[in-house]
Amino acid sequence: MHILISNDDGVYAPGLAALASALERDAQSVCVVAPDRNRSGASNSLTLDRPLEAYTHESGFISINGTPTDCVHLGVSGLFSAERKPDVVVSGINAGANLGDDVLYSGTVAAAMEGRNCRLPPIAVSLCSFHPQHYETAAEIVRVLVSKLESLVVAPRTVLNVNVPDLPLEEIRGIHVTRLGHRFAGEPPVKVQDPRGRTRYWIAGTGDAADADPGTDFYAVEQGYVSVTPLQIDMSHYSGMESLGLWLEELN
Repeated sequence: MHILISNDDGVYAPGLAALASALERDAQSVCVVAPDRNRSGASNSLTLDRPLEAYTHESGFISINGTPTDCVHLGVSGLFSAERKPDVVVSGINAGANLGDDVLYSGTVAAAMEGRNCRLPPIAVSLCSFHPQHYETAAEIVRVLVSKLESLVVAPRTVLNVNVPDLPLEEIRGIHVTRLGHRFAGEPPVKVQDPRGRTRYWIAGTGDAADADPGTDFYAVEQGYVSVTPLQIDMSHYSGMESLGLWLEELN
């Protein structure tokens, strides 16, 4: 199996190195293409206003001066020979959870989504602490998941969003399939003055969990389980199409 690894925390992130080290044990090849700096919150953005540069580090990792989606886009379609075309994209290990509404903004999830047309379902993996202590736990869990991917039957363009409690491996209680929970709205932006008297705004943190019931990703992680949520690219709200059609008929 040929694996492409990326992230949104940047090419020097410890989670990236831990993931690559774990997956190299079983893979035919592992290629790493990651942003040259932290690009958390970049979502699915592409860089279209300038060309991108690729730099190969002594580690063999390649950094791109762009977004996580840029990195996977190039890694899948432009940087490697046909013989090293990725079978699967794995994104992470992110420092911090990507639960519920977080997937809308997450560069980690976006990088995985850009691998949706590869042969196997892409995986986004996050460690649920902003100061992680147990990258090896998430790395080993993902290694096992990747080793079993060939037998997974899911709809095309399904993305697996994996969230791992920041615990030693022996304290993980198991793995649960989950749905996305929901968060309350985030705090208002923080207004500050720069040294020249200009007003600036810091985007505040995400809101607390509004839906953390049993069956959600929030609940699983809180209980010490790994959460695996299948995400679909098709965002069509099919159950709302009939009522929307009736409403539009009234406008004609």
